[in-house]
Amino acid sequence: MTSALHWLLLLSVSLGVWSVPIDRNATPQKAEPPQEEKEEESVDTGLYYDRYLREVIEVLETDPHFREKLQSANTEDIKSGRLSKELDLVGHHVRTRLDELKRQEVSRLRMLLKAKLDSTNTQSMQMDHVSLLKQFEHLDPHNQNTFEAKDLELLIATATKDLENYDAERHEEFKRYEMLKEHERREYLKSLDQEKREREEKRLEELKEKHRQHPKVNAPGSVAQLREVWEETDGLDPQEFNPKTFFKLHDTNGDGVLDEQELEALFTKELEKVYDPRNEEDDMMEMEEERLRMREHFMKNVDINHDRLVSLEEFLKSTEKKDFNSPKEWKTLDDIKPVYSEVELQQFEAELRDKELELERRAASLRQEQELLKERGKALEAQRKEYQQAVMEMSQRQKNQQAVEEQPPAGPNGELQFHQGLKKLEEQGAKAPISQDAAGEAQSNLPVEPPQNLPLHTS
Repeated sequence: MTSALHWLLLLSVSLGVWSVPIDRNATPQKAEPPQEEKEEESVDTGLYYDRYLREVIEVLETDPHFREKLQSANTEDIKSGRLSKELDLVGHHVRTRLDELKRQEVSRLRMLLKAKLDSTNTQSMQMDHVSLLKQFEHLDPHNQNTFEAKDLELLIATATKDLENYDAERHEEFKRYEMLKEHERREYLKSLDQEKREREEKRLEELKEKHRQHPKVNAPGSVAQLREVWEETDGLDPQEFNPKTFFKLHDTNGDGVLDEQELEALFTKELEKVYDPRNEEDDMMEMEEERLRMREHFMKNVDINHDRLVSLEEFLKSTEKKDFNSPKEWKTLDDIKPVYSEVELQQFEAELRDKELELERRAASLRQEQELLKERGKALEAQRKEYQQAVMEMSQRQKNQQAVEEQPPAGPNGELQFHQGLKKLEEQGAKAPISQDAAGEAQSNLPVEPPQNLPLHTS
């Protein structure tokens, strides 16, 4: 793979993650059956458009013409944007897929903008998406539907700029971390009485002194440092150290260059002299800052063309320099601390106080809103009960009305009155004459009663 291709692919590799060191033993091991190559783990670059960047690169690599041009291009062709003109010659299916990726990215950015506006309580009936999208430099905001050569040019230029500033942002992040740590230390000591404070200050000072007691740290890229890796990591004889062989051993992906992750892996042995995660006095955040400093020192002395890659030629030339055999003593973070001034710390603490006040105001506002919601909830609950009571009363009235309608009407003296039909039948029965035969039949049907008051017979 050419340096240009590797540089473009480097845009999709995180600068904050390092490779795993090689562990080769001097004693031969039994050959193991070949295993299927595992897919390389995708590592986030930390860029807010990381996924978009990766997907664009993957799609472009599927086009044979563009890949051929990429392999024959140099780093300057990519950085300057001249390679972007080749986009007009890629296949139709590639352009279609790139158009789809851009529309998805524009949609994602719109969602981010809306969420940002909502979080800041910005009321806007009509948002000018074109104007808002201008703050994102990795695509053309005026054309939101198709991926053109300008989009590729902007994507490469923005990624290059952002990655070049990545180290500075890491240093700034570490500085803020150190200031926060010092602020918390001071606040903690203030909370103690004098006796406990003196005892705690003594304990912290003892931990600092214990941390400073470590073996000598070799300068990154010096013969002593590389020979130590050659011997302890690679398991080879230090007297047989060979720079060319060393380079090939640590070019783990075999692309002919050492990238920043492969370089940072070389410094693990030096860092282990100073930092141990099991020790209270050793800060792992400081270890990563030290690793970054070592890599920057190495690249400054070796990376001649400043492409953030170390070729074999550059590496071999660095071994011919005077500093390679007799470097200056390497100063760790303990030797250059603090990484901030007292003025910067005071400004940082002022920012913290402002943020705390803002959080308190927001908390008070939220509590007030919570009380209003409670009051509103109580009012709604009372209203619900009133509605429920009204419904129950209405239902009861309907039941009473229905019962009244079903009851026979009462007369003037409160007696029940029957229905008119039954009344008519009664009237008809009263008016009909009864014949003698009917009367006699009725009389014969009467039960026979024993005679009353008859004289008793005696024998």
